[in-house]
Amino acid sequence: MEVKVNANTTKELPIKKSRKKYFGSEAFYGYLFVSPMVLGFFVVMFIPFFYSVYMSLTDWQLLGDPNFIGSENYQRLVHDPDFWEVMKNTLIFSGGLVPINIVIALLLALLLQRNLPGISFFRTAIFIPVMTSIVVWSIIWKYMFGTEEGFINQILGAFGIDGPAWLYDPDLAMGAVIVVSALKNVGLNMVLFLAALQQVDKNLYEASYLDGANKLKQFWHVTLPMITPTVFLTLILTVIGSMKVFGQIYVMTGGGPGNHTKVLVYYIWENAFKLFDFGYASAIAIVLFSIILFFTLIQWGVRKRWVFHEQ
Repeated sequence: MEVKVNANTTKELPIKKSRKKYFGSEAFYGYLFVSPMVLGFFVVMFIPFFYSVYMSLTDWQLLGDPNFIGSENYQRLVHDPDFWEVMKNTLIFSGGLVPINIVIALLLALLLQRNLPGISFFRTAIFIPVMTSIVVWSIIWKYMFGTEEGFINQILGAFGIDGPAWLYDPDLAMGAVIVVSALKNVGLNMVLFLAALQQVDKNLYEASYLDGANKLKQFWHVTLPMITPTVFLTLILTVIGSMKVFGQIYVMTGGGPGNHTKVLVYYIWENAFKLFDFGYASAIAIVLFSIILFFTLIQWGVRKRWVFHEQ
């Protein structure tokens, strides 16, 4: 008796088995669980980004249809003196905020790394501003920097010192905003440094002590090299955050006095939602994205020269 075998059936069986095996595999469930995040990232990030690129090539006043004008908005940027002043202010803000934030966070982490009684209270107190609304935080500090009724000037007045108009002085306004911003987010970097310090091998300190190293030398030659991956992470996060500052500027100074505290994100908001020049605002946004990407790539490129623990 002959048994006929269908050639098509024999070819499809392995495919069906492989598909069935894949749909029940860990890889399938892995892709299934990350798919909402990937889809959300695509919808929330990629589509608006490419649409912003298109908007930057148009003249669009919100009402009416966009008018394609090519690279005219970017040519306008080059000859816009306000843009270059805002760019300078943004770099000044970042240049002041990043070292202050990282240095204070590291010093606090060094002070609070030991498990002493009540140490959790101080860790929590320093981290609370991170969870506080940026608007609330900025309003409080705006009143503290007040000219006459401000808490800071009242303290200075108790010592016979006439406090300045912090937020109305072109030489002091940016510094005040930098301090407020640094204190707002220093708790996040402190927590990251605390986690890194607790991972440093204690045997390294014992070996360096036997070699005659004091506390300062132990910090420079043991602690700091061992936590450089965390320093690298905090540096990238802080630089990106400093380039995107807006809330503090909007609440405390409104970009003033003059244009002395006006930064790129505030300039984007001003052109988009006050002047309704969405094409020009989009061009500034693309430039800001390029600047952030440029600084991030530079930091990523030089990391192997000073970051340890990398393979």
